[in-house]
Amino acid sequence: MTNLKKISIDGIEVEVDGAMTIIQAAEVAGVEIPRFCYHERLTIAGNCRMCLVEVQGGPPKPAASCAMQVRDLRPGPNGEAPVVKTKSPMVKKAREGVMEFLLINHPLDCPICDQGGECDLQDQAMAYGVDFSRYREPKRASDDLNLGPLVATKMTRCISCTRCVRFTTEVAGITQMGQTGRGEDSEITSYLNETLASNLQGNIIDLCPVGALTSKPYAFTARPWELSKTESIDVMDALGSNIRIDTKGREVMRILPRNHDGVNEEWISDKTRFVWDGLRRQRLDTPYIRENGKLRKAGWGEALTAAAAAMKGKKVAALVGDLAPVEAIYSLKQLIESLGGSIESRTDNARLPIGNRSAYVGTAKIEDIDTAKTILLIGTNPRLEAPVLNARIRKAWANGAQVGLIGEAADLTYEYKHMGTDRAALVDLVGRVTEKPNTLVIVGQGALNEADGEAVLAQAMAYVQGSGAKLLVLHTAASRVGAMDVGAVTEGGLAAATDGAEVIFNLGADEVEIAAKDSGGPFVIYHGSHGDRGANRADIILPGAAYTEENGLFVNTEGRPQLAMRAGFAPGEAKENWAILRALSAELGKTLPWDSLAQLRQALVAAHPHLGAIDQVAENAWQPLELREPGKATFRNAVKDFYLTNPIARASAVMAELSAMAKARSATALAAE
Repeated sequence: MTNLKKISIDGIEVEVDGAMTIIQAAEVAGVEIPRFCYHERLTIAGNCRMCLVEVQGGPPKPAASCAMQVRDLRPGPNGEAPVVKTKSPMVKKAREGVMEFLLINHPLDCPICDQGGECDLQDQAMAYGVDFSRYREPKRASDDLNLGPLVATKMTRCISCTRCVRFTTEVAGITQMGQTGRGEDSEITSYLNETLASNLQGNIIDLCPVGALTSKPYAFTARPWELSKTESIDVMDALGSNIRIDTKGREVMRILPRNHDGVNEEWISDKTRFVWDGLRRQRLDTPYIRENGKLRKAGWGEALTAAAAAMKGKKVAALVGDLAPVEAIYSLKQLIESLGGSIESRTDNARLPIGNRSAYVGTAKIEDIDTAKTILLIGTNPRLEAPVLNARIRKAWANGAQVGLIGEAADLTYEYKHMGTDRAALVDLVGRVTEKPNTLVIVGQGALNEADGEAVLAQAMAYVQGSGAKLLVLHTAASRVGAMDVGAVTEGGLAAATDGAEVIFNLGADEVEIAAKDSGGPFVIYHGSHGDRGANRADIILPGAAYTEENGLFVNTEGRPQLAMRAGFAPGEAKENWAILRALSAELGKTLPWDSLAQLRQALVAAHPHLGAIDQVAENAWQPLELREPGKATFRNAVKDFYLTNPIARASAVMAELSAMAKARSATALAAE
């Protein structure tokens, strides 16, 4: 039973959980209390003193509202609710004093500071500070840190709120930042001047309330008021993190997280945040046709006519890439099947059962991680496959959850029990299964993309059933669940779909090896956004839009449909993906029955109603697979290089640098002691 307490804040009486702090209770009451060090997802530091309030009946001095719980407040003489004031003369004087102290050493950098226009210190100095300073002493200066290619530092601006230290330690799980010294000599620093070794480090840029930590790739390129802001969805992994894309003209200038408690809370991975430079490089901006072994530019009419001529009367197979929106996949499926061809989205050979949503999505939501007491990871390294989900597992572990891993051992940023590396360890576990409430089983693609993948999944589902657990299948491709939902699959998988195919229509599948033309390989039509492996093998190239350049539907790893919105336009002659397929269908004489994205979505939702329930996770009926004995192989994780998993990331100079640094770190020989 919750311990509810009444509290009066500025005359507004609210009833809150007694464990809440005053600053949290004020948010419930709709009263704003300024803060620098307090953040609701980090532990309480109580060191900036900006959130001071007056507690009636308490000590005759201001109290830090972030560190005082409601249950510790004294009620009135007749049992009235405790009274807190946030606008009294005492509080006003205290805030002005704190702000004056904070600005003693803060440099006058606002005109050249990247935080200008969205700086908490600026905003709160205006709202709660005074318009003069009594200090004429020289300002203190600090050396800047080298945290790597992502986070730029100007430590003279630092106000020692320690948000970055708490985030890297508690959420990212690395112990590389801390505070040294006392008084005027205190400073935030990194251990032995190391660069940060985390794929979540970019979040400290958002957390920093001043301009001490800013984005290195974005530095000096735009001001916040110049940018158009578009709320969208990330496709760098299958988590479906909610993001905001900031554009200036046609260029994406930066990508920031949006809060969504059910998916990514308010964090995003570094690949999500910094991949935007890959949207500008290696772009396909005009159709191409290969003649005499060389690609030449062509017009849309010529390219579509050539593609239609190549497909007519031939055995056609379509491959779906990792970044395709559901609308494009659905259009392609309708078109290819009208030609009698086959389509396949499981291009990594994942043995995901067709039509059984409880087997290829699971029965759990991402937020079930928070309440799980036991988490079993099978054939996955979530730190590389979905870093934000991994941070959530770490949070559960910090709150007492037990984590077990069957698969490759790796540094996951939290302690876990390593239960074996092969199928035998899983079979043994299933044989000893007992009822275990609040258990969550997470199965990775590394467990499913071998020949016995379905048998491994059957074993995992048997464990889920025997223990009363929930199942979450962790995908690595943003498009995979949506493609499975609309049936873009062929019985027998990739080999069956491409068997005997004379023409392959490749919708952005750049991780697939297609036999070379001179060794009897098929004719390839590549439809995608970047000049990657797929375009290199293509005979005809149809340039499409990237995920920031068209409205599209994506279904994340837990089966939640979400809308990615267009933030800018595709470069050159590149067109929206569904529109290219609609135009091609007309050339083929198999015209698709829609002329707009709205009509396409109507047809899509009519065929698959759950895709119309945006941001809702559908309940999946439990259909266990028939139990079979898997092979003897050890589990191998699906993602080896976190930074280079898709064509946009491979086009990014920032991702290339991060990948090289990660390789160098893993190759460093450590002393034997």
